[in-house]
Amino acid sequence: QVQLVESGGGLVQPGGSLRLSCFITGIAFSNSFLKWNRQAPGKGVEFVASNSSAGYTKTYADAVQGRFAISRDNENNMLYLDMSNLTPGDTATYFCECATGRGQGTQVIVSS
Repeated sequence: QVQLVESGGGLVQPGGSLRLSCFITGIAFSNSFLKWNRQAPGKGVEFVASNSSAGYTKTYADAVQGRFAISRDNENNMLYLDMSNLTPGDTATYFCECATGRGQGTQVIVSS
């Protein structure tokens, strides 16, 4: 059974940084395409970033390009999202996803 558990969200001031983590079990982690999505209050789900199974191909939404970085640790089944220069527009619940599941999400609030 696949399980995804996100952590690392919180309240941060504009311009600040956060690292989100996602621990994933129940899949062939190193062979899996993984991604981060987010959902802001009252809005739909938005793609944030993805990472190919080999880890070499990383794709970002235009809104986060240059500010966010996705990475993975295949030995420890961890997916990360390093976020910097955060703005109030980044306020959302962030979810990690694989082909067969999605976590419960971790909330990020960017506010002064």
